[in-house]
Amino acid sequence: MKFKREYLKLTQLVDFIVDNRGKTVPTVNLGIPLIATNCIKHSSIYPSFDNLRYISQRTFDTWFRSHLEPNDILLVNKGTPGRVCIVPNPVNFVAAQDMVGLRFRSEFHPFYMLAVLRSNEIQQVIRNNHVGLVIPHYRKQELLKLKLPILDKEKRDLIGNLYYILSEKIELNNKINAELETMAKLIYDYWFVQFDFPDENGKPYKSNGGKMVWSEELKREIPEGWKVGSLLDIAFYTNGLPCQKYRPVSKKSLPVIKIREMHEGFSKDTELVREDFPEKAIVKDGDVLFSWSASLEVQVWTGGKGGLNQHIFKVTSQDFPRSFYYFQLLDYVGHFRMMAENRKTTMGHITQDHLRQSRIILPSKQIIESLDSIIDPMINNMVTNLKQNQKLTELRDWILPMLMNGQVKVVS
Repeated sequence: MKFKREYLKLTQLVDFIVDNRGKTVPTVNLGIPLIATNCIKHSSIYPSFDNLRYISQRTFDTWFRSHLEPNDILLVNKGTPGRVCIVPNPVNFVAAQDMVGLRFRSEFHPFYMLAVLRSNEIQQVIRNNHVGLVIPHYRKQELLKLKLPILDKEKRDLIGNLYYILSEKIELNNKINAELETMAKLIYDYWFVQFDFPDENGKPYKSNGGKMVWSEELKREIPEGWKVGSLLDIAFYTNGLPCQKYRPVSKKSLPVIKIREMHEGFSKDTELVREDFPEKAIVKDGDVLFSWSASLEVQVWTGGKGGLNQHIFKVTSQDFPRSFYYFQLLDYVGHFRMMAENRKTTMGHITQDHLRQSRIILPSKQIIESLDSIIDPMINNMVTNLKQNQKLTELRDWILPMLMNGQVKVVS
């Protein structure tokens, strides 16, 4: 069959555009989820539900001109123009301002259209045509003129199905990881917050009368024999380096890990440093990272070998297992965020002094090792799933343009 490809304007492909008023939506403490533009990420085919806000039923009924439907495509047109995702079924949220919903005609496979809109070709067109230096804005008149590459229906469906299959596997791994992290955190809290770790008879310690003593430092009771220490007592915090001092002088280089890479992984826009970047600031899969400026986040890195930029700590320990210092830091970072908010500053900033002043509970080595034997395999499974996702994403993004250009064929 002869390969056929044509470019059609967006207006020729959609039945309807969900374009609600551009004002800030009034929010409430609880109600219908309202997703913002930062919930649309190219790492997922669906919107994320991180840091949600909510609206009332009355706002839902009166504020919006129209509502999203399953398989609509959400496109961000302000802030980070061009980010897109599929609207899932059921639709259990509404979208905030600075996004439009594209409802393509039924003959156009939604995942084919998602793949096209995410392609480097179309993303470059959007980057070249948005306006605004501080807050980029892809105007609606430009969107309506946008031309998309369209293949015949058989090829569209095959490509759409392939994109869906690869993307759903990535989503499944993400869901498994979310469950693993939730399970690990519950066990950690059960042992080290509620103090119901197994006693010498295998029963929950505190619930079965385990002796508790008052800690003046923590202003609470803790198990007898446990100590109070700081985050500096359980780990080393190695700051990244100013990468401009280590620009590549040859083709051999390492990608730089900044806060953006912590969120999205390496990309073609990622900066590079020399291959002989100091070893202390080199990060490998499985290392724990803590961004101590701006976003204040903790994660286990899985993006591959890279050089660590300043404003991020690599967290290591010679005396304590990774599971212990990871969850201790993850648990304490909420306190650091409150400190930043109380200082009324937009820039969170955690120093070694803050780490030294922190107060955490230190159980016996035996209990720490017992918990690690349960939790560390969960972390390793999470790392494996995330690395698999990276490979699947690379495969998906590598094969898509070749399918679109007819360089390779998909057979049903």
